Amino acid sequence: MSGHEIVRAPELAPPMGFAHAVVAAPGRAVFLGGQTGAGSTLAEQFDAAASNVVAALRAAGCGADDLVSLQIFVTDVAEYRAARDELGPIWRKHFGRRYPAMGLFGVTALFEPEAKVELMAVAGRPGG
Repeated sequence: MSGHEIVRAPELAPPMGFAHAVVAAPGRAVFLGGQTGAGSTLAEQFDAAASNVVAALRAAGCGADDLVSLQIFVTDVAEYRAARDELGPIWRKHFGRRYPAMGLFGVTALFEPEAKVELMAVAGRPGG
């Protein structure tokens, strides 16, 4: 047994072939599975995906302030750049004014064909 704790966020769809979050043993690192969200625009999908990240963090005993890394995968980097004014308030709603180490990656496709954005995160669980 690895000692890693697999965490399921009860308000998210049941994970199939991935985990919502994993708390690594013996430390307190929490690795979140990729999160997408419904919506027709990149901003709407980012809002839903960010909400899912926060739900997975909460289920793992963390909050947005515990994020140490966030990877943003988008199918259209130019669309992401064009949406930055919309994304700022969405970011602050979910994560406040703090930014973890981040990367933006343009990809040709995501698992869900209609997905425009997917977020993957790492957090440090407080305590212990």
